[in-house]
Amino acid sequence: MPTERERKYYVMGFKDGRRLMREEMFEKEDYRNDLPIKALRSNRKPKRKLSAWNKFVKANSRKKEFRYRDGKLNLKKMGVAFRRKKRR
Repeated sequence: MPTERERKYYVMGFKDGRRLMREEMFEKEDYRNDLPIKALRSNRKPKRKLSAWNKFVKANSRKKEFRYRDGKLNLKKMGVAFRRKKRR
């Protein structure tokens, strides 16, 4: 259990944090002005579209017919079903 002194320090820190948050909310400056331009750009590549096989696996991976008893996927059975399905 925290001591009375620790509780007092915790409350003081909490109040300081709340006060700082309120002050920052009412500031007119944008925090992004301080960041370098490189940090503002995203370096991520756009995600690839899922292939037909990936879509099939995602849609059918929870079905009991494609699962072993230990919970693993039966990919061989899924592959057969994927090849047999009608594609549009």
